[in-house]
Amino acid sequence: MATLDHLVVLAPSLASGVAWAEATLGVTPGPGGEHPLMGTHNRLLRLRSSNDEPGAAYLEIIAINPAATPTLQPPESRWFDMDDPALSERVAQMGPQLVHWVARVPALAVALQAWQQLGIARGEARAASRNTPAGLLQWQISLRPDGQRLFDGCLPTLIEWGPHHPTAAMPDSGLALQSLTLQHPQAALLQAACQTIGLDEVLISEGPARLSAQLTTPGGPLTLYS
Repeated sequence: MATLDHLVVLAPSLASGVAWAEATLGVTPGPGGEHPLMGTHNRLLRLRSSNDEPGAAYLEIIAINPAATPTLQPPESRWFDMDDPALSERVAQMGPQLVHWVARVPALAVALQAWQQLGIARGEARAASRNTPAGLLQWQISLRPDGQRLFDGCLPTLIEWGPHHPTAAMPDSGLALQSLTLQHPQAALLQAACQTIGLDEVLISEGPARLSAQLTTPGGPLTLYS
């Protein structure tokens, strides 16, 4: 059974992402790390579940690390459409914003094969890792060579974590995820993709492409839109 793993907020720089979190969410994100494969870095915030229980989901603020050179080989692109000129320009002009989400699966190869049978080429499983004060985090993640998110970011990237999950070392942030809503013109196929991997905790409707994450913050309810 798949489950929501994390929300992805893309920022023009990590410093601007931290400032956005403090101004918008009312909290300072905790430490993250660097991703040598992609030349990116992040900051993280743990999310409680809708019933206010500590959960294994989090919000990731991610940006290109100007001091790093990715180890991926051209013409491969960074994950989450981070090298897409249109998305980069939008984020540069409008600031940090919700662009994508990631779902956790127990067997990535099996989930990718199931989607392949639906005609969805989510990519291949790639190994990735980053160092943390608690040790090395390792995972397998579905990546396309072109870095595309697919379905305008509404179809999740899939991840299979190694023995450790990052939320185990995260303090409570004061944020809770109430719901995630996906809206897309291909809602039926998006629904089928989620059902195929046992992902039933998101709301899906037909319409112009948009993600909506309903949060509870220290300052009250808040909805993030893509």
